[in-house]
Amino acid sequence: MIISAIIIGIILILLFSVMGIYNRLVTLNNRVKNAWGQIDVQLQRRYDLIPNLVETVKGYMEFEKSTLEAVINARTRGMAAREEIQKTGGTPTDASIKEIVGAEATLSGGLGKIFALAENYPQLRSTENMQQLQEELRSTENKVAFSRQSYNDQVMLYNTAQEQFPTVIFASMFGHKPAALFQIESEEAKKSVKVAFTHQ
Repeated sequence: MIISAIIIGIILILLFSVMGIYNRLVTLNNRVKNAWGQIDVQLQRRYDLIPNLVETVKGYMEFEKSTLEAVINARTRGMAAREEIQKTGGTPTDASIKEIVGAEATLSGGLGKIFALAENYPQLRSTENMQQLQEELRSTENKVAFSRQSYNDQVMLYNTAQEQFPTVIFASMFGHKPAALFQIESEEAKKSVKVAFTHQ
């Protein structure tokens, strides 16, 4: 009788421990998804601003079509990668993060070039629309950087939990795998887009 009670007690302790591990992984995974959602909102905001920017500058920069096309193509790539993440449940994979990082690097480079070229057009940089886009892009860039930091913090917590004992035994059984960090690899892409214009 006592042995049966001890065995039942051990089984219950193990059961509650496994339930705790499962619930903790679900909570951490949901935090990763939520943190990604914050990045996603800011990326969408940024992608929404691109057509307005292209429309504003294209009349002045017709000879720079390749730069404008590169920005549009990078936006399209980034949006496709975002949609893929949404289809797969909201947790980015290594492949989807690499695709977004590549698109963002191209986009940042293209935007930087557009703003540098805009310096040559006093009429363009003095328009109210261009100044408003400048402010909105600066604000969005700051929010993307902040959201990326928050996302990476949540990914570290989630990934670390999966590597700890005894969670490491159960993580893959419960369908959990490490989430991908959102890291910008190129030094140029790590710099925020400079959108300040000098007034003449």
